[in-house]
Amino acid sequence: MNGQTAGRFLALEGIDGSGKSTQLQLLLERLRARGVACMGTREPSDGPVGAMIRQILTGRVTADNRVIAGLFAADRLDHLVNGRDGVLDQVRGGVTVVTDRYYFSSYAYHGVDVDMDWVIDSNRLSAELLRPDATVFLDVPVGRALDRIGRNRSHTELFERKDRLAATRAKYLEAFEKLRDVENVLVVDADADADTVAERLWAAVSYLFD
Repeated sequence: MNGQTAGRFLALEGIDGSGKSTQLQLLLERLRARGVACMGTREPSDGPVGAMIRQILTGRVTADNRVIAGLFAADRLDHLVNGRDGVLDQVRGGVTVVTDRYYFSSYAYHGVDVDMDWVIDSNRLSAELLRPDATVFLDVPVGRALDRIGRNRSHTELFERKDRLAATRAKYLEAFEKLRDVENVLVVDADADADTVAERLWAAVSYLFD
């Protein structure tokens, strides 16, 4: 991939209530204002595997943690290479893609108890196809995350448990520590209002667009 013609690929990670969706939109607005061709995407995708995952996340279907993690890995591969709107082709074509979760989302919800070495290995093919230029972890205290979730009742009760959010945050940090030599992981303090966090996020990734 030629850095002068290819787009960038950024992944925003964080526990529920970290503000990922808001920051994704604010970052896209900033990039478009700079004349950068860009698009936002999300996981799970809108494909058939993504539909199955959403049934699990909403509690309509139950599944073992490893099944869920495997489904995320399969959905991600389809998301990367499908012929309709595959992220890989978008980035190769010069579009900067910002996604709400990517490499670690296979355990971000139900997969808290999955072994992290196994999660990393299950995602290896996706990372080889398209590794993010930067993975940004929006770090927020669990208390603030719960406050935000309480104002936006789009999450099931399972995701609102303080112990679940705390365990997920710990798993993220464990994964980043294991991958620090091969992943460009940036931790941004998201314990602030949206505009302040947006400035912190831009300060962390702006070098990619200079």
